[in-house]
Amino acid sequence: MNIHDGGRLRLQATLKSWAIKAPFHITGYTFTAFDALIVELTDGQGNVGRGEAQGVYYHQDTPVTMLAQIESLRAQIEAGISREALQSLLPPGGARNVLDCALWDLEAKRAGQPVWQLAGFAPPKPLLTTYTLGADDPEKMAAGATAYTQAHALKLKLTDDGRSGERVLAVRRARPDVWLMVDANQGFSRESFARILPTLVEARVDVVEQPFPVGSEDWLDGLERPIRIAADESVQDHHDLARMVGRVDMINIKLDKCGGLTEALVIAAQARKLGFALMVGNMGGSSLAMAPSFVIGQLCDVVDLDGPLSLIEDFVPSVCYEDGRIWCPDALWGGAQTVAA
Repeated sequence: MNIHDGGRLRLQATLKSWAIKAPFHITGYTFTAFDALIVELTDGQGNVGRGEAQGVYYHQDTPVTMLAQIESLRAQIEAGISREALQSLLPPGGARNVLDCALWDLEAKRAGQPVWQLAGFAPPKPLLTTYTLGADDPEKMAAGATAYTQAHALKLKLTDDGRSGERVLAVRRARPDVWLMVDANQGFSRESFARILPTLVEARVDVVEQPFPVGSEDWLDGLERPIRIAADESVQDHHDLARMVGRVDMINIKLDKCGGLTEALVIAAQARKLGFALMVGNMGGSSLAMAPSFVIGQLCDVVDLDGPLSLIEDFVPSVCYEDGRIWCPDALWGGAQTVAA
């Protein structure tokens, strides 16, 4: 389906701040809301494609900067732009992601086929997702784990403050039944990772995400890996994959990082050829931000799409969470019919 078939487009770009239930702590950052940019592309037949992006906070890629990028290209976008042209028009990041996702949604409306079908996928299935706990006092994290009664998988944010081992063990005692991973967000040194590794093994942690800072990938060379290691910040798009071979076991694909579903599909295909397992993650945000990731999640071994669970109010229609799984209805995004927000 050629996106130009519908002629000119009308672009609407809106800043949105999604309030969250409680502050969320990770290495180096505390979030009190998830700020987003929502884009709508409307063609001459009234078909509407939508997308939402948060950007990449550690690159100072924010909804405000994304909006400026998009406004500078308004004339080109409204003249009609293809997803293929978009890949060279904008670099990886939130601005390209929000436009790419809106274009996919618009294609589905024009084609009368859902996005998963346009991408050549089998009908989607509900996906087991992690429920994330921000770094906090061990007792609070254990209480949070207990409160996530329907969760079958948990992801713990850790910081290098000497208490991460306590956090992991407290959560494991509270929830001996769940699958467990941890995310350092680049926060460990080689020494602190070596110290905590036996505790992670004891707690039956299956995946450690991004233990070391970007630029320190050589710290992974020759590292004994009794637990699988996933790369997040170290892999922004497909160009970063080759240098991670032999260093990590899994690649975390995030649409905000790589610049949309189109690039995510490229990463997934190339990563599989290189022998990596796949994970899909998110930068927070509403159900509208989760929906395109749900598509790539169909290819992934680990799914982390729990962003809307922390929100006070969500996009409508919303994704569904049941028995620890996420389901994205076609009416939310990527379906064959335009719906009102």
